[in-house]
Amino acid sequence: MTFTVIGTPGDRRVASFAAACDAEPPVIAWSDVLRGARFAIEPGTRLRVDSPGEDPEADALLRGPGDPSRVGGGARWYATFTAALERIGAAAEAAGARLLNDPHEIAVMFDKRRCHALLSSAGVPVPVALPQVGGYGELRARMADGRLRRVFVKPAHGSSAAGVVALQTAPGGRIKAVTSVAVTPRGPHNSLRVRSYESEREVAALIDALAPDGLHVEAWVPKASMRGRTLDLRVVVIAGEATHAVVRTSRHAMTNLHLGGTRGDLGAVRDALGESGWRRALEVCEQAAGCFPRSLMVGVDLLVGVGWRRFAIGEVNAFGDLLPGLTGLPGTSAEGLDTYTAQVKAASLRNVPV
Repeated sequence: MTFTVIGTPGDRRVASFAAACDAEPPVIAWSDVLRGARFAIEPGTRLRVDSPGEDPEADALLRGPGDPSRVGGGARWYATFTAALERIGAAAEAAGARLLNDPHEIAVMFDKRRCHALLSSAGVPVPVALPQVGGYGELRARMADGRLRRVFVKPAHGSSAAGVVALQTAPGGRIKAVTSVAVTPRGPHNSLRVRSYESEREVAALIDALAPDGLHVEAWVPKASMRGRTLDLRVVVIAGEATHAVVRTSRHAMTNLHLGGTRGDLGAVRDALGESGWRRALEVCEQAAGCFPRSLMVGVDLLVGVGWRRFAIGEVNAFGDLLPGLTGLPGTSAEGLDTYTAQVKAASLRNVPV
């Protein structure tokens, strides 16, 4: 069985997947695909579409030249990305290649509004979504209509919490926005440090800077905590089975590990949930993954509510399997295997989505 990868040569995801294969797969660079260069897919290969990664050239091709850390350009990024996915899908079909993840489903996962609507229509528990907003004033009006004081404001197209704002208001005009966006003289930029803004002028400017590319706004789900740190879970679902899980904890609203979050004690979380709660948590993740039946793998962000009894899906990630050092859950088909080896195994045991 042979594989081919659409990705960024040298990227950690590509290298990790290659290490899981018997023979190192050829890599078709995202930058070549985005430039419109001709690329060949070996007939009959298993084709894995991976993340464009942290490639400045690919980023410039996706949303135009500029500092890769800048906020904005998400709408152009998405239009360019989905057009490239269509070309990849057509090339795979022409070559008779079998796709590990479906280009159309990847596109849905990268549109938070479409993804939320799909999950909701399938009965998957998700946070309440507000009607679309075009700026700060409209956001505050929608919050007032819904009697909401706390929301998450997310760019419609994005990942890794880039541009996400956890916004809370209080009587007396108090306001606080927690985000990794740094407002600089050069404009807003994403950073690796989470910060707070507590001036309405600053918060309004921030939201208005994000709005032109489209926003998705959800009610804030108060999350369970341990030892003073809020938590959620990243659960990887492979071939319909929840196989890997990591607890992400933080002292602030964003639990992403690259933003200072730390891995928590999965055993302690399982104990807090109890066996029935733990089974339900995995079932919810599998239910979310079931909305993407033509994708061999998805990464699901599971929100565990205060009280440990309620769950909601925060995100479904097309490229959510980069969890170094993490092996599969006991009793699953991936027990003892990392996320990439588990996918190679799953692809060999069944006909992968096409």
